Amino acid sequence: MMRGRIGLLSLALAIAAALAYGFMPRPVPVDVAEAKKAPLEVTIEEEGKTRVRERYIVSAPSAGYVRRIDLKVGNPVRKGQVVAILEPAKSPSLDPRSLAQAAAQLAAAQAAQAAASETTRAAAAQERLTKQEFERSQTLGQSHFVSQSAVDQARTALQAAEAGRLAAEQSAKVAGHNVEAARAAAARTSGLNPGKGAETIEVISPVDGNVLSVPHENEGAVQAGQALLEVGNSSSLEIVVEVQSTAAVKITPGAPVRLDRWGGDTPLEARVRGVEPAGFTKVSALGVEEQRVRVICDLGSPPEQWRRLGDGYRVEASFVIWSAPYVLQVPADALFRHGGGWAVFVIEGNRARLRPIQVGQRNSLQAQVLAGLKPGEKVVSRPGDQVRDSAKVRDRKA
Repeated sequence: MMRGRIGLLSLALAIAAALAYGFMPRPVPVDVAEAKKAPLEVTIEEEGKTRVRERYIVSAPSAGYVRRIDLKVGNPVRKGQVVAILEPAKSPSLDPRSLAQAAAQLAAAQAAQAAASETTRAAAAQERLTKQEFERSQTLGQSHFVSQSAVDQARTALQAAEAGRLAAEQSAKVAGHNVEAARAAAARTSGLNPGKGAETIEVISPVDGNVLSVPHENEGAVQAGQALLEVGNSSSLEIVVEVQSTAAVKITPGAPVRLDRWGGDTPLEARVRGVEPAGFTKVSALGVEEQRVRVICDLGSPPEQWRRLGDGYRVEASFVIWSAPYVLQVPADALFRHGGGWAVFVIEGNRARLRPIQVGQRNSLQAQVLAGLKPGEKVVSRPGDQVRDSAKVRDRKA
């Protein structure tokens, strides 16, 4: 009788123990990450494309009948090389009247070239004056007669004057090319005298480069100014990236840019040359209207690394707007909102402890920790609804 009671009691205890074990809270499996010090970059990532920096549209100098253009995209051309031939026989515009028109165009181009030359001289004089004022301000600043702000303003004025001179020189070059094109048209048109055999007009390339496109390949009638082909130096590339206007205000000239997924094995380095001051509206793939701004970048990597790139190639640009070589950081997916700030779950023993922290800079993967954590502490990455303060946890990978 006694043995039976003992057996029943043992069975009851075993059942109670099994039920207690079954209803005990199990440790929640979590992903564990470590707070550590490492380099951190904050970037803005957008898709961009390459673009030939200096491109020229070679157009018909007058109405006529152009012969078939044998040049193909990618073919090299030299300055002064004949790239298209215009026949006057089928064009009523190529008559003696064109002599006066060609002469007027040449005179206008020469006048524009003279104006551009004078503008260049004025810009150079302004640069010299600004340089002298900067040197005087710098000397007075060293003697504490003027403020540092005045010296900075003088330096900025000097940089603006240098940029103005360079722009004026480029305008003068363009005006020179226009004169050459107008002179060639006038020289060929001058031979069109009544009663003589019809002459042809040779359209020449204004610069050395490569053929970028041939919008009018087949023979046929063309109007004055109609584009025949596009020429540019394909080895002189720049990067054009369209970013949202809210992000463009954070990008400054000279900021480093990393180009990924362009087709090569290693990323390319570039620098921001400038941010266009005017934005435009663009509809995204989701049908949302966005204000976009073009950012122009110059390649900094050796040309040997990107020689296979051409005009209009796709790249992914990462603009570095903040970086630090050694900061305490945790994965960004470990953060969650708590009490108007940020917090994480720190693993102490086998339990998750809620701890508020102060966050600094962050990108899509990592976040800088300013206060609240120490290097080497373990945090819960991507905490789910089951993770609460003081809840038992275990490493999912353990």
